[in-house]
Amino acid sequence: MPRTEKRLKQNGFYSKVKKSENLQILASVGYLDFLTLMRKCEIILTDSGGVQEAATAPPIRKPVLVLRLSTERSEAVEAGFAKLVGVNRKDILKAIKETLENREKLPESSPYGNGNAAERIVKILESEITASSF
Repeated sequence: MPRTEKRLKQNGFYSKVKKSENLQILASVGYLDFLTLMRKCEIILTDSGGVQEAATAPPIRKPVLVLRLSTERSEAVEAGFAKLVGVNRKDILKAIKETLENREKLPESSPYGNGNAAERIVKILESEITASSF
């Protein structure tokens, strides 16, 4: 979170966030720890396309507010996982409040697959290796 922390300090919000009971400022974490944090949170705010996609994964399934004017992950928006809220402070705060208050049911399946790609890849490789002199 180095860039976020820097921006919070530049805009005079760091001390408020640091004192908040509902927010935590963390040092950068590894990918697996990041996935765990995503699983345990109530809502995800991001400008990252990869995070938008990961939030739809069956073990995570969290609502995402996309802090951008557009996204290359339109599938997450169309499926109901993500909402494009832009970069205006009032719009972001309104979207956070609405998302936390309404708790809309998220789709059961991810628009990016069911999480079993690795298993399918291994089966394909096994059958190809068995069928040929690989």
